[in-house]
Amino acid sequence: MTIKKIMVIGAGQMGSGIAQVCAQAGYKVIFNDLKPEIVRKGIEGIDKNLSRQVKKERMTNEEKDAVISRLLPSSDLQDAKEADLVIEAAVENINVKCKIFSNLDAIVPEHAILATNTSSLPITEIAAATNRPEKVIGMHFMNPVPVMKLVEIIRGLATADEVYQTIEDLTHALSKVPVEVNDSPGFVSNRVLMPMINEAIYTLYEGVATKEAIDEVMKLGMNHPMGPLTLADFIGLDTCLYIMETLHDGFGDDKYRPCPLLRKYVKAGWLGKKSGRGFYIYDESI
Repeated sequence: MTIKKIMVIGAGQMGSGIAQVCAQAGYKVIFNDLKPEIVRKGIEGIDKNLSRQVKKERMTNEEKDAVISRLLPSSDLQDAKEADLVIEAAVENINVKCKIFSNLDAIVPEHAILATNTSSLPITEIAAATNRPEKVIGMHFMNPVPVMKLVEIIRGLATADEVYQTIEDLTHALSKVPVEVNDSPGFVSNRVLMPMINEAIYTLYEGVATKEAIDEVMKLGMNHPMGPLTLADFIGLDTCLYIMETLHDGFGDDKYRPCPLLRKYVKAGWLGKKSGRGFYIYDESI
């Protein structure tokens, strides 16, 4: 199966990163979101990222312009009719994703593969919203996408071997490292990472140490590049809570119970770096 044109749905941070690496690898990318201005903002962000690479002399202006020229703005899902592969990077909500996949199933060509960038939701359930479950697969990129090498490739219950192989080959073409994972809540990355972050929040909640001390222990003692509370702020506390709830619901095990302090911060609108405040303050006006 040959992939020539890719649609990326979602022009947020993850979708923009995925669109960028696909365009850099030479693919035509239909870059889609609900509104043209959101797509335009996504392309401006990609242009800014690439301009930094030009400044560092890692690429030429001509190469940057060629990458941008391969991004085809779209605010109409019907544009998926030209895609060989769709990578969905919309909000992390099972109902939203199932609706998108059901709509795509009626639009894309028969040979097209539908991939989701979900970080924790069941691929099998998303695939069940289509009439082509064998062509549905998970591609979980890491943030920031242009920098991080890993892509978790998640098979649903019905995912065909040929589809898996096509996506593995594509991942190599994007200069990423594919790792095969079976469909399970949180997959590997977030099943391991999120309980660690949640436990760090519990140590703060229980007064074991200050946030700075907790982060310092993990950086200096465990050689982590970033402390777990800082990392949670960068991921988004609402996203951390959603993934912990997915793990708790999926396994029914109280070891995945979200810390009450995490819930409190999310209810307060303290979502981390994107809202200006989480465990740390990023906007002095708050």
